[in-house]
Amino acid sequence: MFKVGDTVVYILDGARGIVIAVDRDRCHVLWEDTFVSWEQADHLAKMEASSAKNEKNGK
Repeated sequence: MFKVGDTVVYILDGARGIVIAVDRDRCHVLWEDTFVSWEQADHLAKMEASSAKNEKNGK
């Protein structure tokens, strides 16, 4: 299950974002291009903390 603040990847196209709200099986996601959308949780994968940190630092 996802929680607010999780860094996620949209499995259909690889887009990355941050969960800003959760409602049952849907997550409200702020995407890296600043677009915001509700997505089905089964279309998202949680990024590991080290991967998210590396992405933020440009590694």
